[in-house]
Amino acid sequence: MTKTAPPVMIFAAGFGTRMGALTKDRPKPLLPVTGRALLDHTLDLARAIDPAIIAVNAHYHADQIVAHLSETDVNICIEKPDILDTGGGLKAALPILKQSPVLTSNSDCIWDGPNPFRLLLENWDETRMDALLGCIRVENCLGRDSDGDFDIDEKGLISRRGDFVYGGVQILKTDRIAARVNRTFSLNEVWDEIAADGRLYGLNYPGRWCDVGHPEGIELAEQLLKGENV
Repeated sequence: MTKTAPPVMIFAAGFGTRMGALTKDRPKPLLPVTGRALLDHTLDLARAIDPAIIAVNAHYHADQIVAHLSETDVNICIEKPDILDTGGGLKAALPILKQSPVLTSNSDCIWDGPNPFRLLLENWDETRMDALLGCIRVENCLGRDSDGDFDIDEKGLISRRGDFVYGGVQILKTDRIAARVNRTFSLNEVWDEIAADGRLYGLNYPGRWCDVGHPEGIELAEQLLKGENV
């Protein structure tokens, strides 16, 4: 079957400092959740849309990420000597991804509901949008103690501070990424530019979501995947 979905970039380069001792000797994306690496849960969602390319970046314990993916068709972009942050990591991977727009995802969350990648594709409108971010209402988030990140208005435009948490998945055009001069930068900087142009949108995810960026999140995620009442 011909692959028609845009490329997917999964961020897996971080140090996982919130995990404490659990990430002393391994990267956070390889921590087990229900017996499988956290990264593999995200890869399942990505593969389900049959993307043209899947890329994963790596920095901290990059050799373990490489070994874990050695028998797959996943492209690995190793960041060295320095870690490049989300924007810089995506920019470094553009020669591998080759197309625009791209889907990106963090690798430290678990979704309970429809495939977030598929929902983003179904709601993407390149005539109005430069980026569409997958967001979840605060009350549908597990493992999240802080307030929301964004507000979504009646047209779908998003702005800072509100009742929605950014779930770590998005679809965005890459021209602004490629044009950045700095090698290391955050996607937040690019989002602010897109928002200023009135082209930053949010998708209200209809299911639940779990942050697995800290030790307590692992048990919560496993309960969510097992269908337990959490």
